[in-house]
Amino acid sequence: MAMQTVDTVPNWPLTKENRNRWLTDRMTKTAPNRRRMTKAEQRAETMEQILDEAEYLFAQSGFNGVTLKDIAKRVGGHHTLLNYYFDDKKSVFDAVIARRASVTSSLRMKALDEYDKASGGKPTVEGALRAFLDTDLDLYSQGGEGWKNYGVLGAQSSNTTYGAELFDFHFDQVVLRLIGLLEKALPDCSREDLFWGYHFVTGALMLTLGRTGRIDRLSDGLCKSDDFEAAKERMASFMAGGFHELCGKRKNGSDAAS
Repeated sequence: MAMQTVDTVPNWPLTKENRNRWLTDRMTKTAPNRRRMTKAEQRAETMEQILDEAEYLFAQSGFNGVTLKDIAKRVGGHHTLLNYYFDDKKSVFDAVIARRASVTSSLRMKALDEYDKASGGKPTVEGALRAFLDTDLDLYSQGGEGWKNYGVLGAQSSNTTYGAELFDFHFDQVVLRLIGLLEKALPDCSREDLFWGYHFVTGALMLTLGRTGRIDRLSDGLCKSDDFEAAKERMASFMAGGFHELCGKRKNGSDAAS
């Protein structure tokens, strides 16, 4: 019998156990003196690689433009191997979104809590927005290509029904924490205006994370869509001005009517 290597297609029956063993062997082949990983470690590493490759593909082509075969090809195995870990493409997509959602949500929640405490319970609009926006932009700009891919994927998904449902689940809590701080900063502003204001904020954030290159072309290269530092410097200040203008006009209109 010919010797089976991790780089050849197995000639033994492709049971779930064998499929998993083959995929794990392909993806954990390392130097001989490395400590042999446990099954739990192998499974975790395999899962991470699947999610990394799926994230890249979804960011490039969107949910509808990617198949399980595409993901398996980048991982280096047959598409049936993915069935050991996921039921279908939607479950892969959900896992890709969930993996980093917990990180960005917890970091922003911590930043908002710390800012609220530092402000003595008297936050400013710009201060609250900086805790929310700057924390996120730092993560995408400094977190490597994986985070940049996730940002593009988030920007694409935010305009879809299935993406909005995932965002509801993963991000509502931290968004409502921001709204709570904005209510403290603008006590006379209606909740309706605060939520519309957030709607405009998240639209600007998603467009920035999308890195479409449009601002590069419009500005003839003066601005770069991947310049997160430039966006961070301006976004919170710009949006704070919008909140003050919107809520100030409403308040002045009400005062005049009374």
